[in-house]
Amino acid sequence: MFEKVVLVTRKTRLADLVVRFNTKKQAKFYVEHNGQDFHGFEAEDDAYRRAVDGLRSQLDVGLPVQQVDRSLVPTFLFTGKEVVVAVGQDGLVANVAKYVGSQPLVGVNPDPERFDGVLLPFLPRDARGAVLKTLEGRARMRQVQLAEARLQDGQRLLAFNDLFIGARTHVSARYQVRYGGKEESQSSSGVLVSTGAGSSGWLSSVFALAQGLTRCTGGTPGKPWTLGWEDARLAFVVREPFVSRHSGADIVGGFVTAQAELVLESRMPQGGVIFSDGMEEDFLTFGAGATARIRPAEQRARLVVH
Repeated sequence: MFEKVVLVTRKTRLADLVVRFNTKKQAKFYVEHNGQDFHGFEAEDDAYRRAVDGLRSQLDVGLPVQQVDRSLVPTFLFTGKEVVVAVGQDGLVANVAKYVGSQPLVGVNPDPERFDGVLLPFLPRDARGAVLKTLEGRARMRQVQLAEARLQDGQRLLAFNDLFIGARTHVSARYQVRYGGKEESQSSSGVLVSTGAGSSGWLSSVFALAQGLTRCTGGTPGKPWTLGWEDARLAFVVREPFVSRHSGADIVGGFVTAQAELVLESRMPQGGVIFSDGMEEDFLTFGAGATARIRPAEQRARLVVH
């Protein structure tokens, strides 16, 4: 059933700086010139390298192991016969999950002192057991609902945590929104669409702001909430909608389902984008004339868990 193990890694902050400045010495000068402690960069890089080296030996389970940098994942050809292991921060798992299809994904935390590991249930020493259980069909899986944005020309973008629809810069985003039988022209800071997995992240900050404003103005704040990771619904909010003669704020949030899509028509001559999971380089152009239909994706991520 499986033909190889794909190990997805990421560059550390130090590795990125060395690429940018050509040498470690120049990277050190840049970091210290900006008043930061270079030893922290070195310690993080060393911990990650040791974790990856140890992990490669742990993944010797009789199948070829192919190591792939995160930057290559969007163009990597997954055949459906790989066990995918991602070692890095939680965001690495989120950004890999939308490209691997239904293949099982094992998240490994290389540095528990630095990374929360919500999506990284395994330490490097545990990875071998997780992969073996996956190969034998005994691994526990968690099915995570993804979000999908699709343009009228067929271009599609998936999100593990959330989709942002708006302007690339801090200018107001202008668009026409259709939802729940209503239609409205809007000008806002953009629209945020969250999955259950992402509802405790960016979306929660919007609710925290709303609760804080309600509290300081004498209202009664509600309790924070999140969706379950497996919930087939998506939640959306309009960020800072502006009311004017040409824009309204009646549609400010709701749930998106397969039967109740969110449809947005761009009215931005330039700079309109749709990006997912905080990766601005992973985007669809959303300029004037483009229409985006937002709905739960048919594809679900399959995370291996304890």
